[in-house]
Amino acid sequence: MDRLSCHIVTAKDRALPAHVSEKAKHHILDTIAAMVSGSRLKAGKLAIKFIQTQGGTAECQVVGSKLLTTAINAAMVNGFSAHADETDDSHAPSFTHPGCAIVPAALAMAERENASGEGFLRAIVLGYDVSSRIARVMSLIPCQLQGFSTHAMGPLFGATAAAASLAKLNTRQVRHALAYTGQQASGITSWPRDEEHVEKAFVFAGMGARNGVTSVVFVQQGFTGEDDIFSGPNNFLDMFCPAKTELPKWIDNLGSHYEISAANIKKFSVGSPIQAAAEAMTILVSKYGLTCDRVKGIDVHLPPQCALTVNNRSMPDINCQYIVSVILLDGSLTFKACESYERMSDPKVREVQSRVNLIGDPKFADQERQRPGLVRVHLTDGQTLEEFVPAVRGTFDNPMTRSDVEAKSLDLLHDILGADRAKTLIDSIWDLDRLKSMQELRHLLSA
Repeated sequence: MDRLSCHIVTAKDRALPAHVSEKAKHHILDTIAAMVSGSRLKAGKLAIKFIQTQGGTAECQVVGSKLLTTAINAAMVNGFSAHADETDDSHAPSFTHPGCAIVPAALAMAERENASGEGFLRAIVLGYDVSSRIARVMSLIPCQLQGFSTHAMGPLFGATAAAASLAKLNTRQVRHALAYTGQQASGITSWPRDEEHVEKAFVFAGMGARNGVTSVVFVQQGFTGEDDIFSGPNNFLDMFCPAKTELPKWIDNLGSHYEISAANIKKFSVGSPIQAAAEAMTILVSKYGLTCDRVKGIDVHLPPQCALTVNNRSMPDINCQYIVSVILLDGSLTFKACESYERMSDPKVREVQSRVNLIGDPKFADQERQRPGLVRVHLTDGQTLEEFVPAVRGTFDNPMTRSDVEAKSLDLLHDILGADRAKTLIDSIWDLDRLKSMQELRHLLSA
């Protein structure tokens, strides 16, 4: 706890390596684009509707609206929007989606504290570091069988760390903020039964962002608590972390190993298990000029658990057969197609979908975290075409470039903000380290 709390306190004063700062900007832009686009999806719209009934001190922007609300409320609603669909980032080694909770929490606290862009950047990197380390020691199989959600608890601690840095808490205050965070730790893995991505948006993002900021605001107002939630009888690590003995190793490399460098950005706005299949299908369609009339059938091979997760689901962005079908029909994959329930019920799409065979391939069973994909297309003339994607674009092994992230973000932003304002927002994020106040972004995030 000494090492962790001291690191959280001093993070605001520690310059980031250039490559880490650049990677952080990629994830910030990606998450803010998810917030803006998500504000028009069911989870985001409901969260905004809820906040309209709550009032509160006008501290922070509710992204995608004209509303200002408290930091706690803004963190929650912007978290809902950030994970309103499957646009946001992920961190495979820890089984988390860090950005959708950490970025909304940090944005809210940065506005509340009138922090600089550089302070915000450093807080984001800190949040990813703490989130991923906590979730890493949760994510052994025994914990998964107990049903505790790394997706909820890791980012909760990351949100707290980021908010604490921006609030400039001292070491004792950080310890107390972490105590309140441990008491708020929750989230169980029943969320796959949510068919509309609303509860899931709360579990992955809104809850952690809200609770992390709450812990810090409590302490700012003088709330006190225990000094070490990680030791003593019935501590957090004993309750939730079967690999707790590994935590000292991960704490010791704080400041030298940056977890944001291992985080993934999705090329496509679909569930992570579909990413490789979507890329493989896009490559095949482009390379061979495939059209529906030439295709007899399509076999998609994914790791077994990945295949189970995305097999003919009721939501378009996590339905592998639907995504592969619209790529064949359209020649590419847009955000609109990923979110269209209307397209899912289109007879033409459903007919193509009937030709797609999803296979949970045992040979990929030890690659659930890497999430490769193989697509085999059988043509009407007897030919078979195949594409294997071992590391999808946007992963640690095949990272997206600045221009890749910008192109994805423009697709998400322009319909809501307009092309000019979207480009101005993107340029502002690339220049975050020179931004004097995060409040300067408010007019670009409102709609």
